[in-house]
Amino acid sequence: MNYRHHFHAGNFADVVKHALLVQLIRGLQKKEKGFLYLDTHAGRGGYDLTAAGQGDSLERRPEWPDGIGRLRARSDLPEGLAEYDALTRQFDRERGNRGDAPRFYPGSPVLARMLARPQDRLALCEKQPEECALLTGEFQFTPRTTVQAMDGYVALRAMLPPPERRGLVLIDPPFEAQDEWRQIVNALRDGLQRFPSGVYAVWYPLTERAKVDAFFAELLGLGPPPTLAAEIAVAGEGSALKMKGCGLVVINPPWQFDQLAKPLLDFLAVVLAQAPGGGSRLTWLVTE
Repeated sequence: MNYRHHFHAGNFADVVKHALLVQLIRGLQKKEKGFLYLDTHAGRGGYDLTAAGQGDSLERRPEWPDGIGRLRARSDLPEGLAEYDALTRQFDRERGNRGDAPRFYPGSPVLARMLARPQDRLALCEKQPEECALLTGEFQFTPRTTVQAMDGYVALRAMLPPPERRGLVLIDPPFEAQDEWRQIVNALRDGLQRFPSGVYAVWYPLTERAKVDAFFAELLGLGPPPTLAAEIAVAGEGSALKMKGCGLVVINPPWQFDQLAKPLLDFLAVVLAQAPGGGSRLTWLVTE
C-alpha cells in the first residue's frame, strides 16, 4: 500500500472522525477506572498541513481548508466541537505555529494522548515502516504507550481483552485493499469474541451506498451488541465528488453518546457542505 494520510490531514473526514473520537473518549472517562485505547491504523501521529499540497511528484490541492479550516472561521461551535477545536489549536501552537491559519494537525493517536488520564493506556499500530518510524518518534517519551509495527487487524487478536477490562478500539483503515470491508468484519468478529464489552469505532467513506449497506448487513450477521452509525454527507448522490461523506460505526457506544453526537453532526453537515444534497444521519443498527 502507498497511502499517505498527510495529503488528506485535516479534511472534512478527519474533522468528523476526530470530533466524534473526542466524545467517545470523554464518554469512557465518565468512569474513574482506566481503559485501553487501541488504534489499529495510527499513521504518523501529527501532520504538517503545508505538506498536504505537495504530492509525490505533482502539486495537490490541499483538503484541510474545507475541513479544519472551516471550523477555524467559526465562533459559534457547539460544546462538543469546541473541545475538539481547542485541542487542535493547542497542538498547532505547541508545534510552533503563530499564524492565523492552521499548520500542524493532530492525528487520532495524538488526540488520544492529549485526552488520556494517568490510568489510561495507549496501544498504537502502524504497519507502514516509514509511518511507524515517525509514530515511534512522536511517542517515544509518552508513558503507558506502546507503538507496534504490525497489522492493526491482527492486534484485535493479540491485544484483546485488555487487563483493564475496558477499551476503545479505533479502526480507521485507508480503504486501499480490495477486501478492506471483509477484513474489518473479520477483525470485529475476533474482537467481539475476545472482548464483547469493548467499544469499537470504525471509520468508513461514503463513496457507494451499496458497499456501506453490504458492510452493515455483514456486521449485523455477527450479532453485535448495541451498534450506532453516525454519518455526514457533504454532497448529494448526484455530485461529482468521489467521496461524498463519511461515517463512524460505533459498537457499544458510551451512555448518551448518541445524544451528544446528533447536534454535532447536524452542525458539521452545514459547515462542511461542499455541494447541495448532503446532510447528517444517526441510525441505530442494533438498538440499546
